[in-house]
This record gives sequence, structure tokens and C-alpha cells, in this order.
Amino acid sequence: MKIQYQHSGIVVGTDMLELDCQLTRDGHVVVSHDSVLDIRTELKGAISEYNYAELPPIKEQIPIDFMPGVTFSSNSEDRRFPLLEETFQHFPNTPINIDIKIDSNELISKVSELVKKYQREHITVWGNMKDVVTQKCYKENPNVCLLFSARRVCFMLLQLYTGILPFMPLKETHLEIFMPVHMVKIYASHFKCKWWHNVIAKIANTLLIRRSLFEHLSKRGVQTYLWVMNTEEDFRKAFETGATGVMTDYPTKLKAFLEQNPQYCNDQKLS
Repeated sequence: MKIQYQHSGIVVGTDMLELDCQLTRDGHVVVSHDSVLDIRTELKGAISEYNYAELPPIKEQIPIDFMPGVTFSSNSEDRRFPLLEETFQHFPNTPINIDIKIDSNELISKVSELVKKYQREHITVWGNMKDVVTQKCYKENPNVCLLFSARRVCFMLLQLYTGILPFMPLKETHLEIFMPVHMVKIYASHFKCKWWHNVIAKIANTLLIRRSLFEHLSKRGVQTYLWVMNTEEDFRKAFETGATGVMTDYPTKLKAFLEQNPQYCNDQKLS
């Protein structure tokens, strides 16, 4: 089901796929956002506790993480967890952003082996919000494009506001971030957000979401994309920040938006 959903994105013109990886007990790299089975299957427990052949099928209806209350439905008979290798085989020329979801040397090593096997180091991006994971990825294979970790984003902002960023080397190639005010807006109606949550989000947004920063990074060959944007309002806000790409659960919506707003189409990425 995941591969079918990704394929629909490619059909409408998606430039990059984003996915998360987990490791089964018998060492298979599977595509899954969650490390546990509870949310998207009828079984409980961690993916790492099962052999690949033992993994249950994904439910016909699963929640969309960044659209609270909305579900994705599929009547496909093939609802098994796809392997990362299958994804590479289905999309040999499509750039793929891989979030290494757990701190596992074995997982990092096996993903690197697959990337090299399919000769896609130049069109694969990997890493994680955790700096320890991202550093391990870089050490394992420095030829694969690299994400900024949360820690490295903080260092970059410090360098930006002290004026030394233009003189500092960057090994990262992609900045994948969310808009703090956007995330608060998404979850405000489902969680009890306090007034100070909004204040902190606005401050963080002012410091992080800056056109001057994104333009500087773009000049240095670093792509910036914002996640997860799913409405026309989201798309407009994202592109007006100067981001080079948008991550969305609805590539068809994004394509329609860009067709209606060609001023945002200058080298923008759909992912």
C-alpha cells in the first residue's frame, strides 16, 4: 500500500519521496513511520520484535499524522510493510529522503549498503532529528546527501545571528524543518495548548523561518523544505518563506496549487 501511494505521488509529478525506516528482528529494512505496530496494524509490539514474514498487514484505514482526525483508506489486497529495497527498485531514478528512525548501527549500515547497491548516493538524503543518528549516517557513508539534525539547526542559527554563518563549512545538503506556528495550529484543537505555547511558537518561527537564511543556504547548494504542508494556505506560506520545497501528504493538491500559482514554480520541489 505504501508503494502504491508513493507511486501515485510520482505520477502527478512529485520530485522527491520521503519515508522512514525500521529494522525487523531478522534484519530486513522496512518502510514504516512507527517503530511499533499498535497504530497501523491489529498487533501490538515493536517491529524489531518480529521477523519480516511475521509482520501483520497494515489496516485498511490509517490516520494521517499531520491531519488530526483524517484517515487514509485503501482497499488494496497488498497491505504488507514494503521493504526499502523494493522502494528503490520501484523508483530507481527518484530522489528519496530517508529518516533513520532509530539509533541502530545495523539499520544505518544496511540502508547504506542498499543505497550503494542501487547506485543512488547522489539522489538519496538521510539523517534524523537526533544528532547522534545523523552523525553516524555521515560517518557510515559521507557520499550520501545529509539532513541537518536538530542540534545542527541550533548551531546554524547561532552562527546566523552572530554573523559567522557565511564563513562556516556545512556538510549538510538538505534542511528539513517545520514551521512552529503551523504545528501549534494543527494540534491546537486536539490538545490543550496553553497561551505560552503560541508565544514560544511565534518566537521560534521568527528565529527559524527566515527568507534570508533560506536564500543563503540555497546559494550554498543546500535545499530547504518545510513539512508537513497540506492546504493551499500552507503551500502559500511555505513558498513565500523562500523554501525550495514542500513536503505534503497531498501531492495532487500541491500540483494544482502550483499550476494556479506559477509564480511559485521557479525550481520549486514537490515532495
